[in-house]
Amino acid sequence: MPQIIVTARPASDREQGAVMLRERVNPEDFESERFAANLVERLGWAVVDATEVEHEVSTPHSVPEPPAPAPEPEHAEPEPVGTA
Repeated sequence: MPQIIVTARPASDREQGAVMLRERVNPEDFESERFAANLVERLGWAVVDATEVEHEVSTPHSVPEPPAPAPEPEHAEPEPVGTA
C-alpha cells in the first residue's frame, strides 16, 4: 500500500532518522476534499517538526555546568552552656 513518510535526520546520516509522519494512503482517500485538506495539514506539521529536529541535531547545545556546591559553614566553637 502506498505511504507518505516524513523523516528527520542530520545531513550526514541518510540511513536512519526520526519518523515524523508515516501515513498509508489510497487513491480513494483523495475523493474526499476533507481527507485531502487534513492530509496536507498533517504533512505540514510533520515537515515543520522534522525541520526543527534537524536544526536541533545540527546545532550543538551547550551543556549547562552543574551548580557550584554550597559553601561549607565556617566551623564555630560551641558556645559554653551556662553554669548555675
